[in-house]
Order: sequence, then structure tokens, then C-alpha cells
Amino acid sequence: MTTGTRTAHTTTTPGQPPARRRMEPTRKIALAAGIAYLVTFAASIPQLKLFADVIDDPTGYISTPGSNAAVQWGSVLEFLTAASGVATAVLLYPVTRRVSRSAAIGFVTSRVVEAALILVGVVSILSVVTLQQHFAGATGAQAQALGVTGESLVAMRQWTFLLGPGVMAGVNDLILGYILYRSGLVPRPMAIIGLVGGPLILLSDVATILGAWGQVSAAGFLFGLPVGRVRVLRRRLPDGQGLPGRGTRRPRRAVRLDP
Repeated sequence: MTTGTRTAHTTTTPGQPPARRRMEPTRKIALAAGIAYLVTFAASIPQLKLFADVIDDPTGYISTPGSNAAVQWGSVLEFLTAASGVATAVLLYPVTRRVSRSAAIGFVTSRVVEAALILVGVVSILSVVTLQQHFAGATGAQAQALGVTGESLVAMRQWTFLLGPGVMAGVNDLILGYILYRSGLVPRPMAIIGLVGGPLILLSDVATILGAWGQVSAAGFLFGLPVGRVRVLRRRLPDGQGLPGRGTRRPRRAVRLDP
């Protein structure tokens, strides 16, 4: 008994352009997640300078008439940072859930919490702007009351900045390190960097909360170095190589799906 094998041939009509190859889903995920990570990184840098005037002297900022453009643009960039941070976790979910559904949901949740804290800080800063717009030039007891209010709002922003991009960043990288370690997408030593870097940044943030050092310090920078390394490794996560998929045989190093 013989069986015939049919061979599919593609023909093109003269004058007709060849059909475009469709981009693989994992490559689409890689492209979208890469853009979201780039936006998160780029948008988070300028706000340190844009918010400098209001953070350094809230009382003077409220009492002095002037332009609020820098603070307003910084608030927009903070919103973009929060939104793109959530987008990265959502875009990576189809890949990360194939490693561990619990870790994938945890990664999305931690990103949402981080974004919420960032937005609380944005609301606090914009509240200072509103006070400056309505009460600039106030004197006496009113000026003192406005100064106390401004200091409180800026203090809230500083704490949300520590808990959001600080503490939650350590949680994010700890979860991501776990996913990289289980999936085998990168060499194990590189994945261990994430498992170590996450707790280190958490320890640094706890030390900051307890008053051991400030938010911007040499010790905090050193503790955060592994976290920066993990964020570089994220570029390899969306490729999906080595992850079990439907109708495919599991690679030797791939992990089994959670029930």
C-alpha cells in the first residue's frame, strides 16, 4: 500500500507582490513588551529633575507664583511609567503563565500595585500644584498652613516613591527571577541574580524606612545593582523558547505547567 504525498506550491501572478510573512506571536509579544519596557525606563528618568523644585521646597513653591509646566509634564511621565509598567506584565502574561500561572498572576498583581502607588504620588504632587495656583502669594497664618499642607503632600509622594518603584520593584524582580530560573530561558547563574537582587533591594528599602540611609545613597545604589542586571535579562523572556506549548513536546529543561 502506498500513500501519495502532496506538495504545496505557492504561485504568484505576474505583477502581484509576494505575500508577506506573518510575524510569529512570540515575536509580537517580544516587540510589544520591549517597547513597553523602553517607555517605562525612559519616562521614569526625567521626573527626578522635573519634580526637584516642589520636592526641595514645597512651602516656597506654593507661595511663589510661577509656571507649573515642569511639574505637570513630570506628572504625565509618571502616569506613562505606571501604565507601561502594567502593560509589560500583561503583555508577558501569555509567556509567563506557561511557566507558572501563580507567578504570572503575581507578576501582574505586583505591577498593578506599583502603578497604584505611583499614581497616588502623582495625585499628591498635582495637589501641590493646585495649592500654588489658588494661594500663591499668601502671607501670615495662611501661608504657614499651606506650607504644612504642601510638606505633607510631598512627604506622601516620597513614601509612595519608595514603596512603589522601590519595594514593589524588588518584588517584581524576585518573581521574574523565579520565572527565569524555572523556565531555563537564561543560564541559571543569570536567573539567580534576580532571585538575589530582589531581596537585596527589599532589604535596602527596609533600611531606608528604618532610617539607616536615605532614598538616594551609595548603599542604596549598590543594593540596586543586581536589579538593574535583571531588567536587562528581561529582553530574553518573551522569546518563548524552551517553554511548553500546546501540541509540542516538552524540552528537557522546560518546567511542567501548573494545574
